[in-house]
Amino acid sequence: MKIVKAYRVKSEKLPGTNFREVRKKAFKFYQQIKKRTKRKPYVRSAYFKKDKIFLDLFWSHLFEKRNFVDLMRRIKFYPCALELIRNSSLEPTSKENPNKSSEILHRFVGVIPNKEIFFVQIKENKRNGQKYLISVFPDR
Repeated sequence: MKIVKAYRVKSEKLPGTNFREVRKKAFKFYQQIKKRTKRKPYVRSAYFKKDKIFLDLFWSHLFEKRNFVDLMRRIKFYPCALELIRNSSLEPTSKENPNKSSEILHRFVGVIPNKEIFFVQIKENKRNGQKYLISVFPDR
């Protein structure tokens, strides 16, 4: 297996024990980014040579899940994921999507200050080159 370096983020994961409380804090980050554009909210990625990574798919994908414990576990890493996307130039593990051959999945690895590891998954459309943040999740 290929050994991948992890990007060290300065952001802490969001505190909280209540799903509503954590979602509200994470959604503030999203709203700040959304205010800057009239179209789809995005952040620019250092690894993809300042290409746009669209964020709206993350929220729709997130709320397809029904387990609130898992939702909260993922949402706590949202600010860390945004920082990783913006600043990391470390190479991710990339593979073709097994469910859809017209997509490539990129998985970045990050570490927060208390040494917790998390992953950020970005989907790239091969035809038009658009990239979407799909998922953020901790390592077990």
